[in-house]
Amino acid sequence: MELDPLFLSRLQFAFVVSFHAIFPVFTIGLASYIAVLETLAWRTKNPHWVRLSGFWIKIFAVVFGMGVVSGLVMAFQFGTNWSNFSYTASNFLGPILAYEVVTAFFLEAAFLGVLLFGRHKVPPGLHLLSAYMVAIGTFISSFWILSANSWMQTPVGVEMRDGMIHVTSWAEAIFNPSFFYRFAHMGLASFLTGGFVVAGISALYILRGHAVETSQKALKMSLVLLAVIAPMQLLVGDAHGLDTLKHQPAKVAAMEGAWKTESGLPLLLFAIPDQEKQTNHFEIGIPKLASLILTHSTEGTVTGLDAFPRDKQPPVFVVFWSFRIMVGIGMLMILVGIWGAFKVWRGTLLDSRRYLRFLTFMIPAPFVAVLAGWFVTEIGRQPFLIYGMMTGAEGLTPSLQGWMALLTLIGYAAVYAVVFTAGLYYLRKLVNAGISDLAPAGSDTGRPKRPMSAADDTSAPSAPAFFNA
Repeated sequence: MELDPLFLSRLQFAFVVSFHAIFPVFTIGLASYIAVLETLAWRTKNPHWVRLSGFWIKIFAVVFGMGVVSGLVMAFQFGTNWSNFSYTASNFLGPILAYEVVTAFFLEAAFLGVLLFGRHKVPPGLHLLSAYMVAIGTFISSFWILSANSWMQTPVGVEMRDGMIHVTSWAEAIFNPSFFYRFAHMGLASFLTGGFVVAGISALYILRGHAVETSQKALKMSLVLLAVIAPMQLLVGDAHGLDTLKHQPAKVAAMEGAWKTESGLPLLLFAIPDQEKQTNHFEIGIPKLASLILTHSTEGTVTGLDAFPRDKQPPVFVVFWSFRIMVGIGMLMILVGIWGAFKVWRGTLLDSRRYLRFLTFMIPAPFVAVLAGWFVTEIGRQPFLIYGMMTGAEGLTPSLQGWMALLTLIGYAAVYAVVFTAGLYYLRKLVNAGISDLAPAGSDTGRPKRPMSAADDTSAPSAPAFFNA
């Protein structure tokens, strides 16, 4: 069997990027949360905020390290698998990636050590400053990375001359048409990811009877944040979808499973797309709703995949279902966030052990949603690397052979398995060790001396499998 270097290279890059993406999206949100905790600790001198910040800083350090290690491989892949693309786009992507290192990575690296080890070694104000600098650094990093990725989706401000891309307007290229939507969408996704992880682990500690008062503070803060951020993400996602319809109609057609250009397009809840026959099987949908969402008219016309040659159509099945997974989890997040905020307002948050348990099982949900959204974005762009300008086949390294791509894919999978296993091992140890006493005596360390309430005893429930001791 002949090994296709293009398919294997795409698979390899998808694996590496998918593995890497889950770490930055968590650390961006978590860094901002730590900055808030450090601010509260600095202003109020409340030991609960100090304990929470100290605990989450340790989690941040492990995840940040995993993100750095997993991200290094991507730079090598540009040269080994996509040399034509790297050469052609170097006039734009080279400076952008350099700016990310100089303005963001150096900033994070410079202040991360102070944040990790300087609590009792530097003035409190400097330690607070380090938390802000790390949080700002994560957003600066995401700014440059998302600018580069958005430009590949909606390339403007450049022209192709003699097989090379030349920048004609840096402002247009950096702030390309899809950038602001993607930046806002990813920023909110980061806050949702951090919020659900904090909420889930806080709920776990309350159920276990560990550091109950401290965990309650973290949980209430997280649920109020989620109740606000989750609906905002729905609105930003809708605006992002409309922008995608304008610039990448083939991607939206694949998301909706629309094979024909038609008015009054239904919103498909379920279907099995068949790319070979250019149709869907077992359709279940709501009439005209897709047209209403995309065009704000029930009779609006939506461009279907029949407007594009087959070799310019994205893989519909993956895009179609990834989009539904992302939206489905997003709607669940909205429900869980609003439900939790309502319980906080009513003062009944601790009365429902089922809700607290459900929060612990929501921990993986934002990561799945992020990966599903990433699949929609990247697979929906196919067959292009730079939309409308360069295909994947054109960007591939000419001398690359299938066995080379397969060998490196296996190698990356093996290395990442070790990295993920080691990282997960230490994260489990940190979570199961609990919130340590970083504050003065008198704070609520260990198990409470009395039951929480009649509805909330201190018996430890079965924790999610990924956190079991």
